[in-house]
Amino acid sequence: MKRLLILLVVVFIHSCSKSENNPDSPVDETENTAPSVPVTIYPTNGLLCIENPIEFSWNSAIDKEGDEITYEIEIASDESFTNLIEKTTVNETKKTFTLEKGIELNWRVRAKDNKNNVSDFSTNWKFYTEGEGIVNYLPFKPTLLNPILNSTVTGNSVSLEWSSSDVDGDELVYDLYFGNSNPPSLFQENISDNTYSIGIIENQIYYWKIIVKDGNGGEAIGNVWNFKS
Repeated sequence: MKRLLILLVVVFIHSCSKSENNPDSPVDETENTAPSVPVTIYPTNGLLCIENPIEFSWNSAIDKEGDEITYEIEIASDESFTNLIEKTTVNETKKTFTLEKGIELNWRVRAKDNKNNVSDFSTNWKFYTEGEGIVNYLPFKPTLLNPILNSTVTGNSVSLEWSSSDVDGDELVYDLYFGNSNPPSLFQENISDNTYSIGIIENQIYYWKIIVKDGNGGEAIGNVWNFKS
């Protein structure tokens, strides 16, 4: 009996020792998280920037682990940020750029910690740079509100919704292009509201776009959007 107890104690000690020294045992590591999304300050959305160079600014991001943060700022001529005008990384929450005059631009910023964890980009903000001798500025390109791009719509009608603005404060009207082919054909001209209800049938792909007009000859052509029924 004594010999059996001794054997059990030896086996128990050996088992504990193996568990403590096993290199394959899982390591308790807390996952390092990305910083918070920076909140943009200036230039504000829809602004006509009368100064150039322009100082871009945003609020500091927060990192839960207290890691060092840098910021990546992008300026583009399109909403999808494929045509980048500027892209740079800075340590501060501001950066000054000299930009082309008299054009519509988009900007956004994101935070990155020293562990290479990156936040989402901030909301895309649009702005205009003031041009020399420009009497009338073009409207901003329309932004899609409804239905969501590539979404599926049920029912026999859909409410098309978009938004746009004009730095001159001009009254805007809209031309709607709509159909089953891409690019879509002109469907309705000079719509005064930024919403339009239209009938649809099932199992179709619909394409549509908006052209914004300001009444002074200025036009902004939107992207082609689509949805399924």
